[in-house]
Amino acid sequence: MQKKKDKIIIGNWKMNPLTIKEAEKSFEDIKKSVSYVRKTTIVICPPLLYLEKLKKISRKINLGAQDAFWGDVGAFTGEVSAEMLYNAGIKYVILGHSERRTLGETNELVNKKIKGSLSAGLTPVLCVGESMRDENHSYFNLVKTQLEECLNGVKKTFASKIIIAYEPIWAISSTLNRHDATSVDSREMAIFIRKVLYDKFGAEASRIRIIYGGSVNEKDALDFLNNGGVDGLLSGRASLNAKKFAEIINIAENNF
Repeated sequence: MQKKKDKIIIGNWKMNPLTIKEAEKSFEDIKKSVSYVRKTTIVICPPLLYLEKLKKISRKINLGAQDAFWGDVGAFTGEVSAEMLYNAGIKYVILGHSERRTLGETNELVNKKIKGSLSAGLTPVLCVGESMRDENHSYFNLVKTQLEECLNGVKKTFASKIIIAYEPIWAISSTLNRHDATSVDSREMAIFIRKVLYDKFGAEASRIRIIYGGSVNEKDALDFLNNGGVDGLLSGRASLNAKKFAEIINIAENNF
């Protein structure tokens, strides 16, 4: 029987908050609220400038970056490499987020970042998801293409280091005319993603964690964790509220 995976809860702060003092306060508040957590992996991905300061506050809360460049060093103005992040003590990195793709990031570029991050020793959180759903179910092909192209050339030996975040763009809070996704939507896609991963990595695919990232909050976290076919959650807006984010973490810790 396959060992049950521990849950992972990731908070993506995006370009928030405005000051390091606000970031420190939120981080401290979360730290106090989850002091007893033992089973659940907690990751917070703040703006790059705050990583070094927050790293000194708590070892229990892992830190992640919101992006990374594929090269190690060189003439790449404004970029920060995965190798630099790893050397700074960072463990995770979000790659392929829909907000990055909106700025022109392609599957090919995400693929290079995935490989660079894995080589550096980081755990990449690969975001995939459709902008809308249609009656022909073509969104499955879109997600399959994202997975195949973003993971092209990645060796089986790295499979267990990868996390896949299903991010239905039509459900995230920043999307115009958004509407809620359900745990049924999540489970349906998680099963499909698992099949695509199995076709690529074989039995090693069972070690890859799949998480849900469609504007999840403290009110629907339990439903998605129980019924969504996922191993954790990627929270955006809710992670900026220390009380709400701690509630999500505590739900994962106390119910699984």
